[in-house]
Amino acid sequence: MKPSTADEFAHLLEQLDLVHAAQLESVWRDLGGHNVPVAEFGNACVRRELLTGFQLDRLLRGESNGLFYGRAKVLYQVGAGSFSRVYRAIHADNGNILAVKVLRSRYSSDAEKCQSFQSEGEMGRLLRHPNIVAIEDVGREYNSSYITMEFVEGQTLRELVRVRGAIDLPRALGIILQLVEGLEYAHRHGVTHRDIKASNVLISFTGQAKLVDFGLAGVDTTANKALRRAGQPRTVDYATLETIGKVKDDSIRSDIYFLGTVAYLALCGMSALTESRDRAVRTDPRRFTGVEPLAWKAPDLPRDVVDLVTRMMHLNPEDRFQTASEVRRALEPLVAKYSTGDLAAPSGSAGNPAVRTKAADAKAAPVQEAVKGTLMLAEASPQEQAELRTFFKNLGYKVLMTENLQRALDRCSAIPRAADCIVISATAFGDSGVEAFNKLPQDPFLRDLPAVLLVDPAQGDVVDHVQEDGRRRMVRVPLKAAELTEVLTSLLGQT
Repeated sequence: MKPSTADEFAHLLEQLDLVHAAQLESVWRDLGGHNVPVAEFGNACVRRELLTGFQLDRLLRGESNGLFYGRAKVLYQVGAGSFSRVYRAIHADNGNILAVKVLRSRYSSDAEKCQSFQSEGEMGRLLRHPNIVAIEDVGREYNSSYITMEFVEGQTLRELVRVRGAIDLPRALGIILQLVEGLEYAHRHGVTHRDIKASNVLISFTGQAKLVDFGLAGVDTTANKALRRAGQPRTVDYATLETIGKVKDDSIRSDIYFLGTVAYLALCGMSALTESRDRAVRTDPRRFTGVEPLAWKAPDLPRDVVDLVTRMMHLNPEDRFQTASEVRRALEPLVAKYSTGDLAAPSGSAGNPAVRTKAADAKAAPVQEAVKGTLMLAEASPQEQAELRTFFKNLGYKVLMTENLQRALDRCSAIPRAADCIVISATAFGDSGVEAFNKLPQDPFLRDLPAVLLVDPAQGDVVDHVQEDGRRRMVRVPLKAAELTEVLTSLLGQT
């Protein structure tokens, strides 16, 4: 139910345990009393960082569900996939930042999907290793299944390679070794992954690699009894590989093969296997038998590195490494041999999709002596804020930053206006960022404000709903200096 008065809204905030009464006293004082519109009261709460724009939007729409999952208080959406949405959250008791993965409501009645989703959490909760994303809680609320886990500030390996191409050899080997160590730990505890792929590898801003999504994990019934469960599901990719190798349920060696495809991608910037959602393509044996040798794709790679990946990906499972421990022992000397002294550290900016700036672009745009204008940047990640600030400063602009989207809008609607243009990161704010961008022409205080929306091409639903006009432009990442210069010059030239 939508709150109709500010007092009703305040009572709702207390009832939901989002904000305490004592915290609201300063908001009432700022507003000069209780006789104010609901939206004005809500915006005041956002400015004081008692609420996020995401929380405010839901509450004003009368949607109070989905703000808490267990003890995780949802702050805003950070990603979405075919089966689930991912939110940034904060633990209500200890203040730790968490990620909450929620199965989409359309699958809530699909027993198989729910079982797979719950299994991911149940498996992961029993695995504790630096190179495996830690699961904190598994549950069901509002008829939705959810998993809360550690929040990794970074991006998937697939996203990283899509932005940069092949990763430099020392760093790539360091990433692969971390993944092997995480997989070795899981196998030692009787758990196989069964869905290893680049999108299930997270790379943090510090360069730490982590395996995620044990939703199809299998369990060795001779191992830890606490980890046993019925059923041994696997992806069609694993099933096809095992059919070619004439083995059944070859979980450990299949994990090694697909970890090899991850290494192949990291080292040459191209997928070993044809990427497709078409089941017919994925089950075609030629997809595996027709893999081009890594040496053809990356002729400059050292032979011993190529040999290691080739053995990991051998179609005959008997000729493949038999255990993750074998892979680790073969890989460690290569890591030492080709190390530059800092394998874990990124070789450049490695942020999430919001900051896909290229080194060449940054170098091509030296800092200008004269400031061209002031930009108000709404971006949630501190790391992305730093990198975007550098990028836009190199283009010659003064940059104001905030992680609060509503605050950015409020500052731009004030008199005098705080900035000449607002830049909204849709990769950080998702649907709420697009909604705010689309509503600008309807706001009497913001309709003449130039605006740029940064989007990831992978956000198909987001891109489809963006409404551009002469004062508002969408720019896809990775960011390019020449393109941004043209866009900003055009927009600010109209003010």
